[in-house]
Amino acid sequence: MSNTSDRFPQVAASSLPHLTTDQMIEVDRAMIEDYGIELLQMMENAGRGLARLAATRFLGNSLDGKNVIVLAGRGGNGGGALVAARRLHCWGANVKVFVTKPRDAFGGVPAHQLTIVKELGIPVDEDSIPDGEVDVILDGLIGYSLRGNPRGRASDLIRWANQQSAATLALDTPSGLDTASGQVFEPSISASATFTLALPKSGLFSSAGSRHIGELYLGDISVPPSLYAAMGLAIPTSLFAESDIVRLI
Repeated sequence: MSNTSDRFPQVAASSLPHLTTDQMIEVDRAMIEDYGIELLQMMENAGRGLARLAATRFLGNSLDGKNVIVLAGRGGNGGGALVAARRLHCWGANVKVFVTKPRDAFGGVPAHQLTIVKELGIPVDEDSIPDGEVDVILDGLIGYSLRGNPRGRASDLIRWANQQSAATLALDTPSGLDTASGQVFEPSISASATFTLALPKSGLFSSAGSRHIGELYLGDISVPPSLYAAMGLAIPTSLFAESDIVRLI
């Protein structure tokens, strides 16, 4: 490993297994059912890493007065983006959250994260499209639950993000990109960078998908090496020893 200019260790993507969607679903299941590592813990790790990457890579670790737009769906990706919204707010950024559904449509851990965001006084918009100055956009609209073309408000927010000059940082996968097949649906986020979780997803490396991910980073959500070994996947134990964020090349 060697350090990149943005201060994260560098790892060859080809040196790691690439997960299918079914494998990622199994990782999530085993984390919770076999190891007792709850979704809340995984979501906190994902959101903390997303916030740190946004701050370091796109905001120069100087957050006072910086304008951050967070786009959040009601699933796990949205919950992780809401964690990042909370952290960036607490670090001094001006954060606004735009969700795809009303509050009562959220359930489980994402609903819990949305409640925290609202209690902190972070503006949450259910109806309009962002306007005004923006320094970075966080995309947590749709993860590996994608089924066909994004529709409705998610589609509108994707189109808005793609029209901005500010960088867009996607969580796990750019919204609109199928993590299994690599198919790019319409519309799909054209990310400046993607912060994928646990291990890179197969679809990120398709010829179409690779044009949408931008710089690729990998985040540690504390998946035990023994879990991967049980799936027949060989992972270097030193992968996250230097940092819980690594740059994939």
